[in-house]
Amino acid sequence: MEEKTYKVMGGSGALNIAVGVVMLVTGIVSGTLLIISGAKLLARRSKIMF
Repeated sequence: MEEKTYKVMGGSGALNIAVGVVMLVTGIVSGTLLIISGAKLLARRSKIMF
């Protein structure tokens, strides 16, 4: 019975680490894209008219 518990806990831990890595990469990529987009807007702010 204890072996099953440890296997389930090990699988859960591995899944948590995988999800954490995916979330970290997604956050870094989206942050980089937002910074690039903002820099483009600032560079062209004189051409934007409302």
